[in-house]
Amino acid sequence: MHRLTGPAGRLLALAALLLLPGSLRAADYAPWVVYYRGSEPARSFFDYRLAVFDADRHPPLAPLLDRDIWLLGYISMGEVESWRSDFAAVKQAGIVLDENQYWPGSYFVDIRNPAWQTRILDEIAPRIRAQGFHGFFLDTLDNPPHLERLDPVKYKGMTAAAARLVQALRQRFPGMKIMLNRAFEIHDAVAGDVDFILGEAIRSNWSAEREAYILTPDAEYETYLAKLRAAQRQNPKLTIMTLDYWSPDDPAGIRKIYAAQRAAGFLPYVATRALDRIIREP
Repeated sequence: MHRLTGPAGRLLALAALLLLPGSLRAADYAPWVVYYRGSEPARSFFDYRLAVFDADRHPPLAPLLDRDIWLLGYISMGEVESWRSDFAAVKQAGIVLDENQYWPGSYFVDIRNPAWQTRILDEIAPRIRAQGFHGFFLDTLDNPPHLERLDPVKYKGMTAAAARLVQALRQRFPGMKIMLNRAFEIHDAVAGDVDFILGEAIRSNWSAEREAYILTPDAEYETYLAKLRAAQRQNPKLTIMTLDYWSPDDPAGIRKIYAAQRAAGFLPYVATRALDRIIREP
């Protein structure tokens, strides 16, 4: 995919900064959407106030830059996908670890490796900003703590390195919005460095075992609520979003999930697991 670099990229980035949406209350970020394909036209997003797009395949940004919508570009912080253009370089640098068994073609990375940190801070994030995005969506940061739990010796320091990388991103790009997906283990360290925390799949999710969408058990859901509210107490400016998965053929079920998350004080979006289509609220 062609990426804007040089003077053209810098001009688009400057235009994006000049056209940033105004100062908003938390509720004014809704409705919002996550979409990881490029086939939808830009006009499909005109009614949204915030959109998370994949940074390498997304709808045209130019028609959205003069509208009151925040655009966040996806960064996989703890994994790298084999289809990304820089996968070979990342693998050659010795950063790639085992394949994620739940996401074939996606590989864990050693977030402690300075080469990976440099790639995030000096290449991936600046490339997203140059396209015109207003901020970053940080995904797969559950992985470093997970690996460190599996093997505390081999992966010692992964959790701390994940927190430091988020803090470094904030310091390097103070004017960009940052949304952190889950990553509950590092909330204490980075709650003050992010603008949004996303609770993905905390009320409902896809079960591969049952081949169906299922609700999270109430006790588990309450645990997630407590963690998200603790982060918000630590940083009262935080906006908490939720992303849950449910069948589009069950609008009543979708409405119940929206109602539950709003009752908890969060800004919800409900979609299919693939995130390759827009699912509007019934």
